[in-house]
Amino acid sequence: MTRAAGRFLALPSPFETEVGTLLLNEAPTATAAEANALRARLLDGSYGRPFVVDDGELRYLYFNTRLMQSAMRLADPDALALAYTRTMAGFLLFQPRPARIVLIGLGGGSLLKFCYGRLPSASLVAVEIDADIIAFGELFLLPPSEPCLQIVHADGAAWLADAAPGIDALLVDAFDADGFAPALAGRDFLDCARDRLSAKGVLVVNLAGEGERYAGLVAAALDAFDGQVVVVPVPEDGNHVLFAFRERHFEPRWRWLHNHAKELRARHGLDFPALAQQLERAWRQSLARDMAAPRRR
Repeated sequence: MTRAAGRFLALPSPFETEVGTLLLNEAPTATAAEANALRARLLDGSYGRPFVVDDGELRYLYFNTRLMQSAMRLADPDALALAYTRTMAGFLLFQPRPARIVLIGLGGGSLLKFCYGRLPSASLVAVEIDADIIAFGELFLLPPSEPCLQIVHADGAAWLADAAPGIDALLVDAFDADGFAPALAGRDFLDCARDRLSAKGVLVVNLAGEGERYAGLVAAALDAFDGQVVVVPVPEDGNHVLFAFRERHFEPRWRWLHNHAKELRARHGLDFPALAQQLERAWRQSLARDMAAPRRR
């Protein structure tokens, strides 16, 4: 038996592990036979569109049950429920008052809502290639578009190629059903990202899914950003987050950053001091690896 949830089709989740109510961007007037056909396609993996699972406490966005995209805590919809999103928010350590933020990949909009609520003076643009993801925005309580907030239906790489420079924080969290979007893993995209950043801009990339989908991205980022890259593991989610810095001869002032992290924790409520420690540890480990690497003659 199906039931309507606004303009979405709602039915009991057919999955053993993802329990609750399933929400699809399908006609809410679907017949029982149509709903059964959709359920079968979801189970055999042939559905091919994103879907939402609501268990009464959390609302999840999936492309398939192998790769969960976003989560929203219903009791606190503006919180960053997943650890990797809290790590990506670490761009504020380096850009505490960004004027211009671009997100490539909308997902459930967790980072968009965080930036919108916490950084009211920033201009925000989220670029999303999948119209279904944008349609689910109302389920994840995204704020409506306004002059300082735009959600754009476009290919992220193409949009960025035409964008004006001067982006203070470029946050990339772009996936398809197979993992990280391959068009965003190459040197051309990373060169474009570097060129669109402001003088002290930061690129932040969420890396998850099958490693071969982004295997060359870290090396390409190191090349494009002259080695000014640090990768932080997020073991809670099985992700890694890459930070790359446009500033020429970037050198973190760690003592200042640790003090600044305490101010950010008081202002935004996230554990920025722990993240600053992770970043420093990863940065020093990467420097040690570089020094230990054999020199080319």
